[in-house]
Amino acid sequence: MTVTTQLSRALHYLPGQSPSTAQPPEAVDIVPTGGALGAVVHGLDGRRPLSAELVLRLKAALHQHLILIFKQQTLNEEQQLAFASYFGSVFRPPEDVPVLASAQASGLPPDVVSVSNLPGGHTGHGELTPHADHQWTPLPSSGSLLYALELPRQGGDTSWYNLVQAYEDLDDDTGHEIDRLQLITYNPFLRPFDGSPRPLYRTPDREPLGAAFPHPLVRTHPDSGRKALYLSSHVEVEIPGYEPAAGAALIARLRAHLAEPRYRYTHHWQVGDLVYWDNQVTLHSRTAFDPNDRRVLNRVSLAGSRPF
Repeated sequence: MTVTTQLSRALHYLPGQSPSTAQPPEAVDIVPTGGALGAVVHGLDGRRPLSAELVLRLKAALHQHLILIFKQQTLNEEQQLAFASYFGSVFRPPEDVPVLASAQASGLPPDVVSVSNLPGGHTGHGELTPHADHQWTPLPSSGSLLYALELPRQGGDTSWYNLVQAYEDLDDDTGHEIDRLQLITYNPFLRPFDGSPRPLYRTPDREPLGAAFPHPLVRTHPDSGRKALYLSSHVEVEIPGYEPAAGAALIARLRAHLAEPRYRYTHHWQVGDLVYWDNQVTLHSRTAFDPNDRRVLNRVSLAGSRPF
């Protein structure tokens, strides 16, 4: 069965799932985490249809809190895809721009990506540094929904970073300096993952690998209009037209600012958690965990638009 068929089956009418069974918004509570970003959603069953009012309420909450944590879900892949489809279509990169889980034959990832340290999964058991998914593609994903199936005894926690607040807290001189700059984020999947240090800023002596897609360093959210510092922490980047040493120094200063704990919320996963984050205004990272433990999550990423 193809993944496209999975989604078609999930959205197909089944007895007992008429619109009258849709969850109303008053059945759901949305409670801020109290951290730098995020809200916890209680009382929502991702297997049931959602009312129009509830979908709009969830979208508004995402714009406000940047990540939503849906507790105590029981979903198969089709149901996760169906729930995600309320918020957008599935992300599909160009076939010649590799991303996590891109297939050798088609160049495309599956609609449901296994984020797992088991055979056939992706990302292993090591630390993952703060990043925005698919930032090096021409149309980066707008968000992702990650669902926890199996978890290690310790570690494997995910942190999200508030890029909106990080931008708003910059001093005026820095804000004016970067407001109109473009940033190239080079595709990390075009460099071998051999354990050696990876470049953080491209200098003229290093040939770029693959196509480059400049995006604004200060990105405007296409729905909320909020501005964010659109910069990952450990990916090779370049500011076009900037003197290399000055560009590298500016990026290092901005990355040190983003890393401050006041912009971070750390989530300690429980089985059944489904986290939906806005990939346009957040970074996320992961702590390492024991490779002898199992960590299995399923991710659905949503299509985005050209950053501006």
